[in-house]
Amino acid sequence: MFSRLSLAAGAVAGGILVFIGMQTVNTLWIIPAAREEGRKLERAELDSATNKAIGELRDEADRARFNRRLCIERGRLYVNTTGQCVERPAQPGG
Repeated sequence: MFSRLSLAAGAVAGGILVFIGMQTVNTLWIIPAAREEGRKLERAELDSATNKAIGELRDEADRARFNRRLCIERGRLYVNTTGQCVERPAQPGG
């Protein structure tokens, strides 16, 4: 019937056709969908990190405002650059 050589050639040809078909499917459908899913996940992760940072800045700004007001109410001097409350320097003639 069929010789072993023709069976081997058919198997190789079939393997090449299957390989080309799978590469086509990957290129046209699977890889673009995976890339888009990765982009969505990355966007969501970045948005989450941004919102968290904004929340922390708000909390930090609120704490700084509170500490500044408390410092001034106690008659001290609030140094913005360091965020520390220090004694007021003595006023000349006062």
